[in-house]
Amino acid sequence: MTRLNLVLLLALVVSAMLTVQVQYDSRRLTAETEKALAEARRLEIENERLQVDKRSFATPLRVERLAKDQLHMRPASPAITQYVTQGKGAPQ
Repeated sequence: MTRLNLVLLLALVVSAMLTVQVQYDSRRLTAETEKALAEARRLEIENERLQVDKRSFATPLRVERLAKDQLHMRPASPAITQYVTQGKGAPQ
């Protein structure tokens, strides 16, 4: 009888230790999941902000302003247009 009680006590202690370990792992994984979800939300917000920035940088008005200011470009007009014609003997 004493041997049976000892085996049952050992099984109870092992079971309690495993229960504590499982609870600890569960809490740790829940915390990691919450961190990952928070990071995902932060990245989604940053992605939306970057998409807005991308759309604002590609507006025709901004492109035209950059072409004039930085590249010193100007609109084409007949006064500055040069036409190239094919001369005689040139391959077609």
